[in-house]
Amino acid sequence: MSKGYMYILECSDGSYYTGSTNNIDRRLNEHNKIGSKTKGAKYTSARQPVRLVYFEEYERIDEAFYREKQVQNWSHKKKLALIEGQNELLPTMAKKVFAKNGLLDTFLALRQAQSSEHSETGSKGKNDCKEKLTSDCG
Repeated sequence: MSKGYMYILECSDGSYYTGSTNNIDRRLNEHNKIGSKTKGAKYTSARQPVRLVYFEEYERIDEAFYREKQVQNWSHKKKLALIEGQNELLPTMAKKVFAKNGLLDTFLALRQAQSSEHSETGSKGKNDCKEKLTSDCG
C-alpha cells in the first residue's frame, strides 16, 4: 500500500485548506492547476495561488485521510498552532470548553440535593423530581 499525506495549504486569502493524498507534489500542482488537466478542490480554485505550509506522512493513505478529517474541523487558530509546531497548545484550543465548575457540577449538586430530600421525606415520583430540578432545588 502507498504512503499517505495529510496536508494544509494556505490560500491567497489567508484561509487554510486541509486535504490528503498519496502524491503531495502532484496534488499541490492540481490545486494550483499547473501542468494538470484535472482541477484541484473547488475551495482552492477560487483562492489561488495556494502554498503548502504543513504536511504529515503516514504509512497508509487511510491513516492520512482519518487525520485530514480530524484537522478539517479545527479552527484557524488551532491549525496555525499545528503549522507553527506549537503542539502543547493544541489540547487547550478545543472548540468545546468544559469548565470544571460548569454545568456538570451544577447537575451533580442538584442530584445530590434531590437525593438528600428523598431520603428525608420519602421517595417521590419521577414527575415530582423533574419539577424540583427546574424550580427550587438550586
